[in-house]
Amino acid sequence: MQFFHLYILCYLFCLSGHLASAQVNFPEPLAEPVKLAPVKFLSLEPASTFDKRRFWASASTGAALYTTASIAMWHAWYQDYPITGFHSFNDMKEWRGMDKAGHFHAAFVQTNYTFQGARWTGMKRRKAMWTAAGVAFGIQATIEVMDGFSEKWGFSAGDLAFNTLGIGLFMAQETAWQDQRILLKVSSTQPNYPTTPIYSVDGGHQSSLKERANELYGSEPTETFLKDYNAMTIWASFNPRSFMSNENGRFPQWLNLAIGVGANNIYGGFGNTWTTQEGIEFVLDKDAYPRQQQFYFAPDIDLSRIPTRHRWLKVALGVLNWIKVPSPILEFNSNGKMVFHPFYW
Repeated sequence: MQFFHLYILCYLFCLSGHLASAQVNFPEPLAEPVKLAPVKFLSLEPASTFDKRRFWASASTGAALYTTASIAMWHAWYQDYPITGFHSFNDMKEWRGMDKAGHFHAAFVQTNYTFQGARWTGMKRRKAMWTAAGVAFGIQATIEVMDGFSEKWGFSAGDLAFNTLGIGLFMAQETAWQDQRILLKVSSTQPNYPTTPIYSVDGGHQSSLKERANELYGSEPTETFLKDYNAMTIWASFNPRSFMSNENGRFPQWLNLAIGVGANNIYGGFGNTWTTQEGIEFVLDKDAYPRQQQFYFAPDIDLSRIPTRHRWLKVALGVLNWIKVPSPILEFNSNGKMVFHPFYW
């Protein structure tokens, strides 16, 4: 299923909790009973002990948004296609792997942000981790079940596997370090699609790559940012300072190094062939439009590690921390070419 629709559920459900937590390192509840000043319900400060008011407010808000988003997505995406018995679909080789990278990223982000929201309620770290994993898996499972009953798609074991990997990456880091030293991020650099004519197999009709891209990925910026597999890059952003000893304190704690994966010339799921609703078939020349894999290396910024005393600013930085910061990058593609981009979004 298209990557964009994972985010509809992901951010509606998870950001409400994350807005309150802003990915800070929360202290564990005190072992000894100590008289503490009561925490304000609407405060951005995390609760030092489990707060039922915050928990039920977060759970109720999340459940309401999840239900609303699920219904809206069903009507917007599935209702126009026939419903069948539950079935599976092998899409592991589709979209040059970018759909799977999107599932990996979305599941990680969902788990991370839900964990922050759970910690805001005062929930202990281990319980918050398992809660976040369950929520993320449930969100992703909703989409997979909808796919499984839709004639146009089908349940994907590959999607489920990469959802699990994304959740597992968060849980492994939380278990090992109680810190997310490796973040998954996304960026999107829109290609300049050519408008030169391309001709159908029978030679009697013409189109263009721009027209095909608009049909596949949409034309609005919000659509293309999260749907266009030619524009999308999924990043693993590593924080070197968190792996260093205290003696290396001069290395900026906010500076990350990122490795990205992307694709180019993707104009169909399994190949660059398509048939219009009128039955007109188009086939792109494989030599002229090779379906390439692209790999990137670049600096990045972990926005959650930027020092600030302003909690609202920390909230804003944390909310944006799923997006790769623009920077110079070095690109390697599957054709063996290396390209330097002085500025890449």
